[in-house]
Amino acid sequence: MIKLIEEELMIRNLLFLLILTILSCKEQVQDNSIFQLQNNGQVFIFVHGAWGGGWEYFKVDSILTKKGSIVYRPTLTGLGERVHLGNKATNLTTHINDIVNVILFENLENIVLVGHSYGGMVISGVAEQVPEKIKQLVYLDAFVPKDGESIKSINGDKAWNAGIAPKIKDGYIPYLLGETDTIPPTDVPQPVETFTESLEISNLLVNKIPTSYILMQKDGKGLFQEGANRAKEKGWKIYKMEGDHYPMRNQPKQLVEKLEFILKN
Repeated sequence: MIKLIEEELMIRNLLFLLILTILSCKEQVQDNSIFQLQNNGQVFIFVHGAWGGGWEYFKVDSILTKKGSIVYRPTLTGLGERVHLGNKATNLTTHINDIVNVILFENLENIVLVGHSYGGMVISGVAEQVPEKIKQLVYLDAFVPKDGESIKSINGDKAWNAGIAPKIKDGYIPYLLGETDTIPPTDVPQPVETFTESLEISNLLVNKIPTSYILMQKDGKGLFQEGANRAKEKGWKIYKMEGDHYPMRNQPKQLVEKLEFILKN
């Protein structure tokens, strides 16, 4: 009889400890945003461009993490290490949802949301859905869409029909900016519907988010000068960096310095 009582007490104690553990874990999840606010650094989400992946920001992540920041560099569906998840139906909405869900499921607040190239389309869509979560938007040599636009419409029919449409194969657009590596990490074909789906922009709260544009230039010329022009029309702060279209790959230290400068001004 005494042994049965002892076993029952042991079971009750184990159940009590289990409940305490579950409650503790729940509190840690709820306090996630508080931890971030107490951290000396920033909370960054980097959204890569077409054909790329989160792998592009490995060095940037390392530098910022050492400085005390929290860094997320998710890979969009169908690209990078998630290349096996893509299909012809993968579109801009898919990629916007990728990032929105990172924000919601990681319980993030006060985010510095950085979008590179095609990533400008993605962060524009993210800001439409969760503007209250974003501390600052940074367009890095990126597209700046207007309401109802897509990558296709921004490029225009002439450029699309001449430079992109002939290269589309089985619902995918191959990398168009040079050669790719034969082994990962490397750029991979992008589902065409990510370029053809238009974006609705109507949330006035987005206008309250401080927004900046970084234009990459070589010898005074920039591939995304049109994006910078649109940013200027919107009254955003414009910053310039000398270098090619991929500063996160080729000059991560300088990119981090530029981001730090932007956040201080």
